[in-house]
Amino acid sequence: MVEPTAAKLFSKLFSVSTSAKKMIDFGLLFYLAAWYLGNYYYNIQNKNAAIAAGGEHFAMTLALGQLAVGVVYALFLWVAPDARKAPQITVSDFFTMLPAGVCTAGAHAASVFSLAAGGVAFGQIVKAAEPAFAALIGTFIYGKHISIAKWICLIPVIGGVCLAALKQREDGSIELDFTMGGLVGALIANIFASFKGAESHKLMSTPGIKERLGSVGNQFAFMIIISFLVTIPITIMTEGHKFGEFVEMFQTNQKLSTNLVLAGLTFYTYNEVATMTMKKISPVTNSVANTAKRVVVIVGSAIVFNESISGLKAIGCTICIVGVFLNSIIDDLLAPSKKTTKAKEN
Repeated sequence: MVEPTAAKLFSKLFSVSTSAKKMIDFGLLFYLAAWYLGNYYYNIQNKNAAIAAGGEHFAMTLALGQLAVGVVYALFLWVAPDARKAPQITVSDFFTMLPAGVCTAGAHAASVFSLAAGGVAFGQIVKAAEPAFAALIGTFIYGKHISIAKWICLIPVIGGVCLAALKQREDGSIELDFTMGGLVGALIANIFASFKGAESHKLMSTPGIKERLGSVGNQFAFMIIISFLVTIPITIMTEGHKFGEFVEMFQTNQKLSTNLVLAGLTFYTYNEVATMTMKKISPVTNSVANTAKRVVVIVGSAIVFNESISGLKAIGCTICIVGVFLNSIIDDLLAPSKKTTKAKEN
């Protein structure tokens, strides 16, 4: 009697284990892990390249170099056998994508400048306040309706960033603790990123363009290509006179060349993986994942580059991240209560 009972127990446990495996989306777990690691390593590689290049003096050249790597990778995917089907877009489609591509270029260049000029952790905290800029630009430029609850949630976001910019000295006094370049760069990046989000939404609602692009991956590839083309003249105007110096550094400084190429590849791949992740999860789950990603990048980069996030900076960071999270899910949280209220009224 013992053996049949043991066999049944083993069979039941095996059945439960098999069911649990079916419930776990290992593809999603892989996407999340790749997204987090890619974002984390990109920030480290980008900062290391900037340090090797002497700070923010070659920020535009670094941004252009990263985009160039992305362009090469995108073109390779189109020409490689069985890699990715090339899009069938028209000249009109290209010009339709131009505004989103220009905003992508601005957001990327400003981010590179911010992280090169200041601390990675602080730059990421300021960039976490992007929802505040998106709300203002969406309301006053694109005429979008933002709920009162979302506006209220922006208060801790802005307050958290302000706190994160402060540091308490040993004598108890408070002082500002950030570089102006890092702050301004992150703020400009938020503005461009907000416009990019709105323009991308308009782009995908244009009749026929989604079908001609063929995939979200192709859309991102074109954003990179347009960003690269837009960044070329700006780089020439701002840093063209010292391009020879950068080329010499690139050829002789392995830390610069290696981190620049890796940053370009990582930037492209983690953004594409993030897009794949968003297609597999709900908006609320994506908000949770995106919030957790920010925490990983902020804490991880602070450890790698020995940046302090204690005291007021840690409190400000926490308040900001919580505010961003609430801002992204508040409408979904309030939706059930609104439905219940309407049902009671009826």
